[in-house]
Amino acid sequence: MRFEEFKKLVVNLPIIKGRYLKQSNYVYPFLNVQLKRWADKGFIIRLKKNFYLLNNIDRKINPSKMFIAKEIYSPSYVSLEYVLSIYDLIPERTVDITSVTTKKNAQFVNKMGVFTYQHIKESCFTGFIEKEDENGMTCFIAVPEKAVVDFLYLNKNRFQKNYGDVLRESFRFQNTGILNKKKFKDYIRLFSNKKLNEIAKEFLKLSDF
Repeated sequence: MRFEEFKKLVVNLPIIKGRYLKQSNYVYPFLNVQLKRWADKGFIIRLKKNFYLLNNIDRKINPSKMFIAKEIYSPSYVSLEYVLSIYDLIPERTVDITSVTTKKNAQFVNKMGVFTYQHIKESCFTGFIEKEDENGMTCFIAVPEKAVVDFLYLNKNRFQKNYGDVLRESFRFQNTGILNKKKFKDYIRLFSNKKLNEIAKEFLKLSDF
């Protein structure tokens, strides 16, 4: 297949998925070789195995990083540092996309950025909302309280003692007045983790909500 033919087939897709190509009556093993060649030439961008974007010039849709994060590793929702930064709950500005998933930990590095996923159990996979990006495509993003709880839980091993000192000096949360205390406590309870409960108590002491 020539690239111009391929481009007509996929130009209106936000992300090119191998599953879609399999259903398009093309010889898939041969197309895999073509995809690699086109990626090497810069015609397409490889996000991970069987997930691609058209290059910047040819694509009509520019999917957001949060949309890409949802599509290349599912189920997942964006949380942790990236979302804490969005809500201005930490002073740092985070570029890498951080998500949680019920699948195993994973990381994908491509020309669109770094996409990191951390595992949580299914009973804790909640506390996120649907949000449309600038192109009207659906993303999944944690609410502020769940982003904090996810972060504390997945970083709990960094707390050895003096939990309050670690919170003040290492994580430097800010603007915690936007958080709802009841929601925060409800999400903490989901994890049924003694150490997380103790860290949460110190977090509440240092917060203004």
